[in-house]
Amino acid sequence: MRLEELLQEAKKVALSGHIRPDGDCVGSVMSVYQYIKKNMPEIEVKVFLETPSSVFDCIKGVEDIDSSMDTTEEYDIFIAMDCTADRLGNAQKIFDKAKTKINIDHHISNSGCGDINVLVPDASSTCEVVYELMNPEKLDVEIAKTLYIGIIHDTGVFKYSNTSPKTLKIAADLIAYGFDFSKIIDETFYEKTYIQTLIGAKAVSESVRFMDGKCIFSVVDKNMMQFFGVGPKDLDGVINQLRIVKGVECAIFMYQTGDMEYKVSLRSNGMLDVSVIASFFGGGGHVRAAGCTMKGTPHDVINNLSAQIALQLS
Repeated sequence: MRLEELLQEAKKVALSGHIRPDGDCVGSVMSVYQYIKKNMPEIEVKVFLETPSSVFDCIKGVEDIDSSMDTTEEYDIFIAMDCTADRLGNAQKIFDKAKTKINIDHHISNSGCGDINVLVPDASSTCEVVYELMNPEKLDVEIAKTLYIGIIHDTGVFKYSNTSPKTLKIAADLIAYGFDFSKIIDETFYEKTYIQTLIGAKAVSESVRFMDGKCIFSVVDKNMMQFFGVGPKDLDGVINQLRIVKGVECAIFMYQTGDMEYKVSLRSNGMLDVSVIASFFGGGGHVRAAGCTMKGTPHDVINNLSAQIALQLS
Protein backbone atom coordinates (compact mmCIF):
# COMPACT_ATOMS: atom_id res chain seq x y z
CA MET A 1 0.00 0.00 0.00
CA ARG A 2 1.25 3.49 -0.89
CA LEU A 3 0.13 6.94 0.13
CA GLU A 4 -0.97 7.49 -3.45
CA GLU A 5 -3.50 4.66 -3.08
CA LEU A 6 -4.79 5.94 0.25
CA LEU A 7 -5.29 9.45 -1.12
CA GLN A 8 -6.34 8.74 -4.71
CA GLU A 9 -9.90 10.08 -4.28
CA ALA A 10 -9.00 13.01 -2.02
CA LYS A 11 -9.04 16.71 -2.88
CA LYS A 12 -8.55 18.07 0.64
CA VAL A 13 -6.37 16.32 3.22
CA ALA A 14 -5.65 17.27 6.84
CA LEU A 15 -2.70 15.93 8.84
CA SER A 16 -2.05 15.95 12.56
CA GLY A 17 -0.37 14.20 15.49
CA HIS A 18 -0.50 14.22 19.25
CA ILE A 19 -0.42 17.11 21.69
CA ARG A 20 3.07 18.17 22.81
CA PRO A 21 4.53 16.80 19.54
CA ASP A 22 7.88 15.03 19.81
CA GLY A 23 10.38 14.26 17.05
CA ASP A 24 8.58 11.23 15.65
CA CYS A 25 5.25 13.04 15.63
CA VAL A 26 6.65 16.11 13.87
CA GLY A 27 8.74 13.98 11.52
CA SER A 28 5.90 11.71 10.42
CA VAL A 29 3.37 14.52 9.94
CA MET A 30 5.75 16.85 8.12
CA SER A 31 7.26 14.15 5.89
CA VAL A 32 3.77 13.19 4.67
CA TYR A 33 3.02 16.89 4.15
CA GLN A 34 6.19 17.32 2.09
CA TYR A 35 5.50 14.13 0.12
CA ILE A 36 1.97 15.21 -0.82
CA LYS A 37 3.11 18.73 -1.76
CA LYS A 38 5.86 17.31 -3.99
CA ASN A 39 4.10 14.37 -5.61
CA MET A 40 0.38 15.15 -5.43
CA PRO A 41 0.18 18.92 -5.98
CA GLU A 42 -3.47 18.63 -6.98
CA ILE A 43 -4.34 17.84 -3.34
CA GLU A 44 -4.94 20.69 -0.91
CA VAL A 45 -3.09 19.61 2.25
CA LYS A 46 -3.05 21.23 5.69
CA VAL A 47 -1.17 20.46 8.92
CA PHE A 48 -2.92 21.05 12.25
CA LEU A 49 -0.45 20.64 15.10
CA GLU A 50 0.62 22.32 18.31
CA THR A 51 3.69 24.48 17.69
CA PRO A 52 6.72 22.14 17.75
CA SER A 53 9.94 22.83 19.60
CA SER A 54 12.25 25.26 17.83
CA VAL A 55 14.79 22.44 17.37
CA PHE A 56 12.58 21.27 14.52
CA ASP A 57 12.77 24.58 12.65
CA CYS A 58 15.19 22.86 10.27
CA ILE A 59 12.28 20.83 8.87
CA LYS A 60 10.95 22.17 5.60
CA GLY A 61 7.42 23.50 5.86
CA VAL A 62 7.09 23.88 9.65
CA GLU A 63 6.13 27.51 9.08
CA ASP A 64 2.99 26.22 7.33
CA ILE A 65 1.68 24.48 10.47
CA ASP A 66 -1.68 25.78 11.68
CA SER A 67 -1.55 25.68 15.49
CA SER A 68 -4.77 27.64 15.95
CA MET A 69 -6.98 24.72 14.83
CA ASP A 70 -9.49 27.46 13.96
CA THR A 71 -11.32 26.11 10.93
CA THR A 72 -14.81 25.04 9.94
CA GLU A 73 -13.65 23.27 6.79
CA GLU A 74 -14.44 19.61 6.24
CA TYR A 75 -11.70 17.42 4.80
CA ASP A 76 -12.02 14.41 2.53
CA ILE A 77 -9.31 12.63 4.50
CA PHE A 78 -7.78 13.27 7.91
CA ILE A 79 -4.59 11.35 8.76
CA ALA A 80 -3.84 11.05 12.48
CA MET A 81 -0.24 10.00 13.07
CA ASP A 82 1.68 8.68 16.07
CA CYS A 83 -1.43 8.65 18.28
CA THR A 84 -5.10 7.86 18.69
CA ALA A 85 -7.82 10.45 18.12
CA ASP A 86 -8.17 11.29 21.81
CA ARG A 87 -4.61 12.66 21.83
CA LEU A 88 -5.11 15.03 18.90
CA GLY A 89 -6.07 17.88 21.22
CA ASN A 90 -7.99 20.64 19.48
CA ALA A 91 -7.48 18.92 16.12
CA GLN A 92 -9.85 16.14 17.15
CA LYS A 93 -12.88 18.20 16.14
CA ILE A 94 -11.47 18.45 12.60
CA PHE A 95 -10.73 14.71 12.62
CA ASP A 96 -14.30 13.90 13.70
CA LYS A 97 -15.79 15.86 10.78
CA ALA A 98 -13.57 14.30 8.07
CA LYS A 99 -15.24 12.01 5.53
CA THR A 100 -12.51 9.37 5.83
CA LYS A 101 -10.21 8.94 8.81
CA ILE A 102 -6.80 7.26 8.54
CA ASN A 103 -4.68 6.30 11.55
CA ILE A 104 -0.96 5.62 11.11
CA ASP A 105 0.98 4.57 14.19
CA HIS A 106 3.44 2.16 15.79
CA HIS A 107 2.34 2.20 19.44
CA ILE A 108 1.36 -1.23 20.70
CA SER A 109 -1.41 0.33 22.80
CA ASN A 110 -3.17 1.75 19.71
CA SER A 111 -6.07 -0.43 18.54
CA GLY A 112 -6.93 1.99 15.71
CA CYS A 113 -9.21 4.99 15.52
CA GLY A 114 -9.65 5.33 11.77
CA ASP A 115 -11.73 3.95 8.95
CA ILE A 116 -8.34 2.80 7.66
CA ASN A 117 -5.68 1.82 10.20
CA VAL A 118 -2.00 1.33 9.39
CA LEU A 119 -0.61 0.08 12.69
CA VAL A 120 2.82 -1.56 12.89
CA PRO A 121 3.71 -2.15 16.57
CA ASP A 122 7.09 -3.70 15.82
CA ALA A 123 8.26 -0.62 13.88
CA SER A 124 10.72 1.67 15.63
CA SER A 125 8.68 4.78 14.94
CA THR A 126 5.76 6.17 13.01
CA CYS A 127 8.32 7.61 10.61
CA GLU A 128 9.42 4.07 9.82
CA VAL A 129 5.81 3.14 9.06
CA VAL A 130 5.38 6.25 6.90
CA TYR A 131 8.58 5.47 4.97
CA GLU A 132 7.10 2.10 4.01
CA LEU A 133 4.04 3.90 2.59
CA MET A 134 6.16 6.14 0.37
CA ASN A 135 7.65 5.38 -3.02
CA PRO A 136 11.43 5.66 -2.44
CA GLU A 137 11.84 7.00 -5.97
CA LYS A 138 9.64 9.97 -5.06
CA LEU A 139 11.57 11.07 -1.98
CA ASP A 140 13.97 14.01 -1.94
CA VAL A 141 16.60 15.21 0.52
CA GLU A 142 14.09 17.20 2.63
CA ILE A 143 11.65 14.30 3.02
CA ALA A 144 14.53 11.94 3.83
CA LYS A 145 15.90 14.34 6.45
CA THR A 146 12.49 14.75 8.07
CA LEU A 147 11.94 11.00 8.30
CA TYR A 148 15.43 10.53 9.72
CA ILE A 149 14.75 13.11 12.45
CA GLY A 150 11.66 11.20 13.55
CA ILE A 151 13.48 7.88 13.61
CA ILE A 152 16.46 9.13 15.65
CA HIS A 153 14.17 10.74 18.21
CA ASP A 154 12.07 7.63 18.82
CA THR A 155 15.07 5.28 18.89
CA GLY A 156 17.28 7.51 21.05
CA VAL A 157 19.71 7.74 18.12
CA PHE A 158 19.44 3.97 17.61
CA LYS A 159 20.13 3.07 21.26
CA TYR A 160 16.65 1.92 22.32
CA SER A 161 15.47 -1.67 22.02
CA ASN A 162 12.93 -0.71 19.32
CA THR A 163 15.85 -0.31 16.89
CA SER A 164 15.91 -3.23 14.47
CA PRO A 165 18.12 -4.19 11.53
CA LYS A 166 15.30 -2.89 9.31
CA THR A 167 15.41 0.45 11.13
CA LEU A 168 19.14 0.77 10.48
CA LYS A 169 18.68 -0.20 6.83
CA ILE A 170 16.03 2.51 6.40
CA ALA A 171 18.30 5.04 8.13
CA ALA A 172 21.12 4.11 5.75
CA ASP A 173 18.83 4.58 2.76
CA LEU A 174 17.77 8.00 4.09
CA ILE A 175 21.24 9.41 4.74
CA ALA A 176 22.18 8.38 1.20
CA TYR A 177 20.14 11.40 0.07
CA GLY A 178 23.03 13.56 1.25
CA PHE A 179 21.99 15.66 4.26
CA ASP A 180 24.36 16.26 7.20
CA PHE A 181 23.04 13.55 9.53
CA SER A 182 25.63 14.20 12.24
CA LYS A 183 24.61 17.85 12.47
CA ILE A 184 20.93 16.86 12.55
CA ILE A 185 21.56 14.55 15.52
CA ASP A 186 23.41 17.24 17.47
CA GLU A 187 21.01 20.09 16.71
CA THR A 188 17.70 18.26 17.24
CA PHE A 189 18.56 15.63 19.83
CA TYR A 190 21.52 16.69 22.00
CA GLU A 191 21.88 20.46 21.76
CA LYS A 192 20.35 22.47 24.63
CA THR A 193 20.18 26.17 25.44
CA TYR A 194 22.01 27.39 28.51
CA ILE A 195 18.72 27.74 30.44
CA GLN A 196 17.66 24.23 29.43
CA THR A 197 21.02 22.96 30.69
CA LEU A 198 20.56 24.78 34.01
CA ILE A 199 17.07 23.48 34.77
CA GLY A 200 18.07 20.00 33.61
CA ALA A 201 21.04 20.05 35.97
CA LYS A 202 18.82 21.22 38.83
CA ALA A 203 16.27 18.48 38.13
CA VAL A 204 19.00 15.82 38.15
CA SER A 205 20.71 17.22 41.25
CA GLU A 206 17.41 17.13 43.19
CA SER A 207 16.48 13.61 42.05
CA VAL A 208 15.75 10.85 44.55
CA ARG A 209 16.55 7.14 44.30
CA PHE A 210 14.29 4.52 45.85
CA MET A 211 13.59 0.78 45.80
CA ASP A 212 17.20 0.00 46.69
CA GLY A 213 18.44 2.36 44.00
CA LYS A 214 16.62 0.57 41.18
CA CYS A 215 14.34 3.58 40.61
CA ILE A 216 14.98 7.31 40.40
CA PHE A 217 12.64 10.25 40.08
CA SER A 218 12.69 14.01 39.78
CA VAL A 219 9.94 16.60 39.62
CA VAL A 220 9.74 20.15 38.29
CA ASP A 221 6.86 22.26 39.51
CA LYS A 222 5.33 25.40 38.01
CA ASN A 223 7.31 27.70 40.31
CA MET A 224 10.61 26.27 39.09
CA MET A 225 9.51 26.51 35.46
CA GLN A 226 8.49 30.14 35.97
CA PHE A 227 11.77 30.94 37.75
CA PHE A 228 13.81 29.61 34.82
CA GLY A 229 11.35 30.92 32.22
CA VAL A 230 10.88 27.56 30.54
CA GLY A 231 8.01 25.45 29.19
CA PRO A 232 7.48 21.70 28.75
CA LYS A 233 9.49 21.63 25.51
CA ASP A 234 12.55 22.84 27.43
CA LEU A 235 12.47 19.77 29.67
CA ASP A 236 13.18 17.27 26.90
CA GLY A 237 16.20 15.19 27.76
CA VAL A 238 15.91 15.27 31.56
CA ILE A 239 14.42 11.79 31.67
CA ASN A 240 17.32 10.37 29.66
CA GLN A 241 19.83 11.87 32.08
CA LEU A 242 18.05 10.08 34.91
CA ARG A 243 17.85 6.82 32.96
CA ILE A 244 21.62 6.48 32.53
CA VAL A 245 22.40 6.63 36.26
CA LYS A 246 24.25 3.42 37.07
CA GLY A 247 22.08 0.79 38.75
CA VAL A 248 18.78 2.38 37.74
CA GLU A 249 16.15 0.14 36.18
CA CYS A 250 13.33 2.71 36.02
CA ALA A 251 13.56 6.50 35.65
CA ILE A 252 10.62 8.79 36.35
CA PHE A 253 10.43 12.48 35.50
CA MET A 254 7.37 14.64 35.96
CA TYR A 255 6.51 18.28 35.52
CA GLN A 256 3.47 20.14 36.72
CA THR A 257 0.75 20.89 34.17
CA GLY A 258 -2.05 22.04 36.46
CA ASP A 259 -3.30 22.16 40.02
CA MET A 260 -2.28 18.78 41.48
CA GLU A 261 -1.63 17.44 37.96
CA TYR A 262 1.64 16.15 36.50
CA LYS A 263 2.85 14.90 33.13
CA VAL A 264 4.86 11.77 33.88
CA SER A 265 7.59 10.25 31.70
CA LEU A 266 8.84 6.73 32.35
CA ARG A 267 11.97 5.02 31.04
CA SER A 268 13.14 1.44 31.54
CA ASN A 269 16.57 -0.09 31.13
CA GLY A 270 15.11 -3.51 30.35
CA MET A 271 13.74 -5.05 33.51
CA LEU A 272 10.37 -3.26 33.37
CA ASP A 273 7.69 -2.81 30.73
CA VAL A 274 6.78 0.82 31.43
CA SER A 275 4.03 0.80 28.78
CA VAL A 276 2.03 -1.46 31.11
CA ILE A 277 2.52 0.98 33.99
CA ALA A 278 1.59 4.01 31.89
CA SER A 279 -1.48 2.25 30.49
CA PHE A 280 -2.67 1.46 34.02
CA PHE A 281 -2.85 5.21 34.61
CA GLY A 282 -4.50 6.05 31.30
CA GLY A 283 -1.35 6.68 29.27
CA GLY A 284 0.68 4.52 26.92
CA GLY A 285 3.86 4.17 24.95
CA HIS A 286 6.56 1.58 24.48
CA VAL A 287 8.17 -1.15 26.57
CA ARG A 288 11.08 1.12 27.50
CA ALA A 289 9.57 4.57 27.05
CA ALA A 290 6.07 5.59 28.07
CA GLY A 291 4.11 8.35 29.73
CA CYS A 292 0.85 9.42 31.33
CA THR A 293 -0.82 12.28 33.20
CA MET A 294 -1.51 11.79 36.91
CA LYS A 295 -3.33 13.69 39.65
CA GLY A 296 -2.21 14.34 43.21
CA THR A 297 0.91 15.55 44.96
CA PRO A 298 4.31 14.34 43.72
CA HIS A 299 4.34 12.05 46.79
CA ASP A 300 0.97 10.58 45.73
CA VAL A 301 2.15 10.07 42.16
CA ILE A 302 5.35 8.28 43.18
CA ASN A 303 3.49 6.08 45.68
CA ASN A 304 0.97 5.03 43.02
CA LEU A 305 3.69 4.39 40.45
CA SER A 306 5.77 2.46 42.99
CA ALA A 307 2.98 -0.01 43.57
CA GLN A 308 2.87 -0.87 39.86
CA ILE A 309 6.66 -0.94 39.54
CA ALA A 310 6.89 -3.33 42.52
CA LEU A 311 4.53 -5.77 40.81
CA GLN A 312 7.02 -6.17 37.98
CA LEU A 313 10.19 -6.07 40.06
CA SER A 314 8.84 -8.87 42.24
